[in-house]
Amino acid sequence: GNLTELEWLGLTGNQLSGKIPPQLGNLTNLFFLFLDHNQLKGTIPPQLGNLIHLADVQISYNRLSGPIPAELGNLTELTQLDLQFNRLSGKIPAELGGMPRLVALWLNNNQLSGSIPPALGNASHLQILQLSFNHLKGEIPAELGNLIELHYLVLNDNNLSGPLPAEIGNVVGLWQLHLANNRLSGEIPASITNLVNMFDLTLSCGLTS
Repeated sequence: GNLTELEWLGLTGNQLSGKIPPQLGNLTNLFFLFLDHNQLKGTIPPQLGNLIHLADVQISYNRLSGPIPAELGNLTELTQLDLQFNRLSGKIPAELGGMPRLVALWLNNNQLSGSIPPALGNASHLQILQLSFNHLKGEIPAELGNLIELHYLVLNDNNLSGPLPAEIGNVVGLWQLHLANNRLSGEIPASITNLVNMFDLTLSCGLTS
C-alpha cells in the first residue's frame, strides 16, 4: 500500500487467492488494475473508488461475492469495468451511469438482482453493455435508448419482463442485441427497423410481431 507512484498493477492469470486488499485504495496514481483470471474471493473493497485516475479495471474470472460498491462510480476516468464471471450479488449501482468516459461494462455471469438502473442511460459513450446470465428483473429502461454509441446490448438469460422499449430504435449503431431467455412480452416495436447495422439479433423471449 506504500507504492503510491505505481501506475500499472497487472496480476492477470495467476493462482492468487484470498481477498483484494483494501489498501489498494492508497495507490492513487494507478491507471490500470488487472486482477482477472485468479481465485480471488470476498468482496470488492469500496476503497477502489479512491483511485480516481483508473482507466481500466479488470477483475473478471474470480470468485468474488457481495455487492458492486457504489463508490466505483467515482472513477470518472474509467473506460472499461470488467467484473464478469464472479459471484457478485445485489443491485447494479445507479452510480455506474455517472462515469462519463465508460466504453465497456461487463457484469455478465454473476448473481446480480434487481432492475437495470435507468441511470446507465447517462453513460453516453458506452459501446458494450453486457449484463447476461444474472437474475435481473423489471423492465428494460427506455433510457438505454440514449446510448447512441452502443454496439453490443446483451441482456439474455435474466428475468426481465414487460415490453421492449421503442427507444431502442434510437441506437442505430447497434450490432448485437440479445434478449433471449427472459420474460419480455408485448409487440416488437416498429422502431427496431431503424437498426440497419444489426447483424446478430436474438429475441426468443415472448415478444410478438
